[in-house]
Amino acid sequence: MEEVIIHMPEQLPLWQAVVAGKPDWPAVYAGYPAAVDWPTAGYYRELHASYPDARFILTHRDPEAWAESFSATIYKLISAHEMVPGHVRPWLTMATEVIRQTGFPLGLDRDGLRKAFAAHLAAVKAAIPASQLLVFQVKEGWEPLCAFLGLPVPDGPFPRTNDRSEFWDKIPLVS
Repeated sequence: MEEVIIHMPEQLPLWQAVVAGKPDWPAVYAGYPAAVDWPTAGYYRELHASYPDARFILTHRDPEAWAESFSATIYKLISAHEMVPGHVRPWLTMATEVIRQTGFPLGLDRDGLRKAFAAHLAAVKAAIPASQLLVFQVKEGWEPLCAFLGLPVPDGPFPRTNDRSEFWDKIPLVS
């Protein structure tokens, strides 16, 4: 979503087409050798069909911690759609629809979110061949990730980003 926000004039129409069932994956990913997180993560089946040799990395964490984080960030944002500035609404409408289409409709309580998260993890594992899928926890660090990708382990520490405050810093709620 960050890249969609940063490059909204180019990326938003492409993702709106994805939501409408008319993806142009080469255009969506033009200039990008890889993609992470939503909206990409929600379309793993379609992407596997379009890129059958691609590798997929499924990050997972404690479902309760995930539900708490999701509730305090994106779920909170999409629940307040009418309160966001007009210039952000088309992006938020697209993001809300991606999230809904990929198993996380509005109105789920904490238990519903945990169940939807577990269902997503299971669905990805069922859809992507094991030889092309790394099930990964960020706390595992560089080694399993680099081994899966056939890359050397970097000298520096594994990055830690994507926390709640960082989320709110990146959302363009003011013009």
